[in-house]
Amino acid sequence: MNTCLTDPNPCRVIGVLDDGAGSLNATALAWLRNADVVIGGTRTLALLKNELKPGAISRDLTARLREVPDWVRSARADNLCCVVLATGDPLCHGIAPYLAQHLCVQALEILPNLSTLQLACARVGLAWQDARIVSVHARDAGEWSRGSPPGHGLYALAQALRQHSRLLVLTSPDNSPDRVARLLLAEGLGDDFHMAVAENLLQPEERVLAELSPQEAAGMRFAALNVVLLWRVTPIPQPVRFGLADAEFEQRQPEKGLITKQEVRAVSLARLQLRADSVVWDIGAGSGSVGLEAARLCPQGHVFAIEKNEEDCAIAGRNHAAFGVANYSLYHAKAPEGLDAWPDPDAVFIGGSGGELAGLITGILSRLRPNGTLVMNFVTLENLATATAALQALEGEGVSWDVLQLQAARSKPILHMHRMAAENPVWIVCARRVGGPA
Repeated sequence: MNTCLTDPNPCRVIGVLDDGAGSLNATALAWLRNADVVIGGTRTLALLKNELKPGAISRDLTARLREVPDWVRSARADNLCCVVLATGDPLCHGIAPYLAQHLCVQALEILPNLSTLQLACARVGLAWQDARIVSVHARDAGEWSRGSPPGHGLYALAQALRQHSRLLVLTSPDNSPDRVARLLLAEGLGDDFHMAVAENLLQPEERVLAELSPQEAAGMRFAALNVVLLWRVTPIPQPVRFGLADAEFEQRQPEKGLITKQEVRAVSLARLQLRADSVVWDIGAGSGSVGLEAARLCPQGHVFAIEKNEEDCAIAGRNHAAFGVANYSLYHAKAPEGLDAWPDPDAVFIGGSGGELAGLITGILSRLRPNGTLVMNFVTLENLATATAALQALEGEGVSWDVLQLQAARSKPILHMHRMAAENPVWIVCARRVGGPA
């Protein structure tokens, strides 16, 4: 954010509601009526056109947001009185922070109004001091489906639904209330939330639907101007994040399925050095156990998983549905197919390589973000040898690595006593490119 000395001719940023001049106090009206240059969206300019003085210049910022700072600079350079019209509170998902970033704080004088979210909460009687505000006023990315990646316009809302009991949603014509309702249903949250939709606030055709179920709202149509309120009717689940028992995951039966056992999974996840916002790749996902636990450990990050076996991919998908995470995307393909489209990772787990191990190691280490980690599990000497040879070849390029052998034994009953039954030994190979990619 830029700073500058206090300016005697600041640009006034005025919050406006849909009843136009009726929403403005005397100070805001005086600023507006004295303005030489008035900048606003098409609808806002139309609401207030009768308040502008003769000769005032109107500039429509619709689809021209990047030009607004230059318009303001030009007006101020000519010593003209400039006003920017915003909706509601200009500092709540509004234009004011953008202008402050491209101009300076002291060049602006902000007069906020009530936000439409405040008005909607007042209509419904919903306390909002602890609510999470989410904007889905983004480009149309289509309907939400489980496993959609972070680029989807509803992604932030899908994540927030798992972490907050009350949400206030700024919609768009594409990401409408019915689409929000269908997201809830797709994520299995249809019975966990109630909805309210406030349409055309402060206009003659105002309508407030105070309590809708997502099932009802999914098939309805709404006015273009609306906001959505969501509140939980069931407590937020508090699941175990780390160290789940193997039985928590569906697996291919009998015991020939692909799952990283609990003890090995715990050590592998620890070696991945995950952070809350880590981007994680899970190569050879099997049942999905490592990637799904990683998704719970990285609530602000995302896990991209790939599995070549159709049956195992279906099992991982069902585990995903049962796990209640929205930051996990699963793909049915053979690595490295499709990896070029994934964002660079902070951490990568390889549980299966499909015969492409050496090439995968080289490619992944070239994509790792600074101080990222690659962790691999092997149960055969041949794969261990392939991996260590590939890593030795990269040592001169700043790659460090180590090998840990892990063998656990679990107690099992025998008559009225217990014995220890050994699990297969597993080699955990960890690699890091010091300082990140070259």
